Amino acid sequence: MDSTETTLAPIANSAAEWDEAMRRMAQKTTPSFFHIRAKLPKVGRTNQVLGASKYMNVVLKTYASGGENEIHAHTNEDHVFVVLQGGAVFYGPRDERREVGKNDCVLVPSGAFYRFTAKEDEPLVMLRVGAALDPNADILARIDIDNQPFDGYSEKNKETPYELHDDRWFE
Repeated sequence: MDSTETTLAPIANSAAEWDEAMRRMAQKTTPSFFHIRAKLPKVGRTNQVLGASKYMNVVLKTYASGGENEIHAHTNEDHVFVVLQGGAVFYGPRDERREVGKNDCVLVPSGAFYRFTAKEDEPLVMLRVGAALDPNADILARIDIDNQPFDGYSEKNKETPYELHDDRWFE
């Protein structure tokens, strides 16, 4: 591939697709190169796995609205969100709230309960970098506030099908 050519990372439509993309990329033993570029959603949200190693993964997340709408915690991963465009409101387990915008970062340690919603003024774009505590266990494992397994792609998390703009991009 020519160094000026960029391709879009596929959108993961389920936790299984996200996990498979990470596992496939983690087999690589040489540096990975990727370009941060995505079609913006008209509705819904997307996750594009850009790169992964045994212990780390990088995902580009876009939101037309909504967010990670229900309180949850990741049991096998620390991760950080870097806001590239738009804004969000993060909430803690007692409804603590913190607004973030472009160039703000949020570090979420394993076991910390949170949720967030995108602000409505423009699409939210975040880079998510995760670090596995145990790379041999489920890196995407989540629990809800009652310590029950929680799928981020579930109806419980208010997942809606996405529709992409033909001509609106983040890059």
